[in-house]
Amino acid sequence: MIALIQRVGRASVEVDSDCVGRIGPGLLVFLGVERGDGEAQVRRLAERVARYRCFPDETGRKPMDRSILDLGLGALVVSQFTLCAQTGKGLRPGFDRAADPELAQRLYEAFAAELSDLGVVLVETGTFRAQMEVHLVNDGPVTFWLEQR
Repeated sequence: MIALIQRVGRASVEVDSDCVGRIGPGLLVFLGVERGDGEAQVRRLAERVARYRCFPDETGRKPMDRSILDLGLGALVVSQFTLCAQTGKGLRPGFDRAADPELAQRLYEAFAAELSDLGVVLVETGTFRAQMEVHLVNDGPVTFWLEQR
């Protein structure tokens, strides 16, 4: 399971011009579910994302000292199977590592629920398997790639 997280001032996701998820300051989480992923990966990756210290402390002296849990910020979780792409050869990505859609959707929803269970105050999501427009104001920019195998 892969999470590409971006620290944002705000982010939203639209489907057919309708806003389906929106947060203010927090983390935009692009989530890729791979074959072989299960509940253990969901729990561990959600815990890492919720507790990942990528926000500054209140003095600004420690730029990577607080998490969304510490600060009471939100998370916008967007399914992105392209994170699972194999790109090592050729000019077209391969997606053999991506989980089948039914499993991916179940684990994507479980991931968002786990963030809520861990105490993230606002967890919004995109729409699984939809064509989405993601809007964000990247803060920093700060972007991290987290994997849980």
